[in-house]
Amino acid sequence: MTKKISIIGSGFAALSAACYLAKSGHNVTIFEKNETIGGRARQFKREGFTFDIGPSWYWMPDVFERFFADFNTTPEAYYSLEKLNPAYSVYFGKDDFITIEDTLEKIYKAFEAEEPGSSKKLVKFIANAQDNYNVAIKDLVYRPGLSPLELVTPVTIKKINQFFGTIKKDVRKEFKNNRLAMILEFPVLFLGAKPGNTPSFYSFMNYADFGIGTFHPKKGMYQVILAMESLAKSLGVIIETEKPIDKIIVSNGKTEAIVSKGMTYPSDIVLSGADYHHTETLLEPQYRQYSESYWEGKTFAPSSLLFYIGFDKKIKNVNHHTLFFDVDFEAHAKDIYDEPKWPDNPLFYANFPSITDDSAAPAGKEAGFFLIPLAPGLEDTEALRATYFDKIMTRFENLTSQDVRKSIIFKESFCVNDFIKDYNSYKGNAYGMANTLLQTAFLRPNLKSKKLSNLYFTGQLTVPGPGVPPALISGKLVADLINKHHKN
Repeated sequence: MTKKISIIGSGFAALSAACYLAKSGHNVTIFEKNETIGGRARQFKREGFTFDIGPSWYWMPDVFERFFADFNTTPEAYYSLEKLNPAYSVYFGKDDFITIEDTLEKIYKAFEAEEPGSSKKLVKFIANAQDNYNVAIKDLVYRPGLSPLELVTPVTIKKINQFFGTIKKDVRKEFKNNRLAMILEFPVLFLGAKPGNTPSFYSFMNYADFGIGTFHPKKGMYQVILAMESLAKSLGVIIETEKPIDKIIVSNGKTEAIVSKGMTYPSDIVLSGADYHHTETLLEPQYRQYSESYWEGKTFAPSSLLFYIGFDKKIKNVNHHTLFFDVDFEAHAKDIYDEPKWPDNPLFYANFPSITDDSAAPAGKEAGFFLIPLAPGLEDTEALRATYFDKIMTRFENLTSQDVRKSIIFKESFCVNDFIKDYNSYKGNAYGMANTLLQTAFLRPNLKSKKLSNLYFTGQLTVPGPGVPPALISGKLVADLINKHHKN
């Protein structure tokens, strides 16, 4: 039976859910608070430069293919993908870096050159990671997190130890070279937790990295958002921008309508792809599932300080994706997760899309995107942003042996306050809730409200977790749940 469904937000999860629900015959309207759609995956343009504001890594292309296949189409029908070679490089000191290329064979050689004998260990490690990938990404993550029994399969019973070991223990046991260990620990940072708190099973991220590779959509990640918008509209989805939601109206144990700018929009079902904590504040307290102390006690993925920079020349000695691990990882991780504060010496990441993609910057110029992971909830001031810009630029110039500050045309920053203002993000987090053992699957906030029969949630604070591919999956899971519960 056709339902009138209102979706709050227009990020990857919300757009995914909208497509599936419209395909099932429902009348779907998306309400987006900002001027443009995409949530954290919006785009910023200035003086001929184009930046993806948020996600910049295209991993797990099979998940995107599976999404579009559900609508009898392909990613290629909407955007073109390029596999990056090299995928990325990692700096450990001045002119001292390791480059990760585009095939396992090349990566094995890079490991062997760094530490004789390590390639054999890596072959074994990646084989297990691939096995985990096949179990997780092709099966487990497509389960709605309703019961612990979802995790119990003949395969996972055999892998039970991998839910109680950690990535860090596994990596450090086999790889004594700290540089190689850090490269293997890096992918799980996308899951929002320290390698020492991330279950061994999540090594499937290493297979996503080394085994499948890193891709770039021509014209940037925002092309995926535009593709999903086009698909959604072709299915009949209505998208309303500049429509922040002020309140969710409840009557007789059900959501009845949403309110935006004084206008009331009756709804048979309300689905929020916006921040979970914020969405519950739109309800009267008695209809909220989770208390403030619940959210306070959860491990959140980091926030970020981001800089978008237009350079008037090409930048040397970097790749499209370049990581800077020249400082103590443990000290920075402690400042994010254990004793939250602004880090003394942060690791950082730099992305230069114009190396791959001419559309990202005018000819002869470079678009640079710099990211420092931070604890959510920190004080955020212009003075602090300026201090950290100087810190990373000084290191960047030293490590890559070049002067770039004099070549800056403009720079824009984005940090904790902006995540709160633009996305109503809890404490200004950038990636959602971390995937630790106690925050996996059924232990995450529910897709379906326990208090209101027709209120649902999707996105990075619920199942399956942070990241773009999980967001696409989250949209499918919640749409399936809605269709199951509202057949009549």
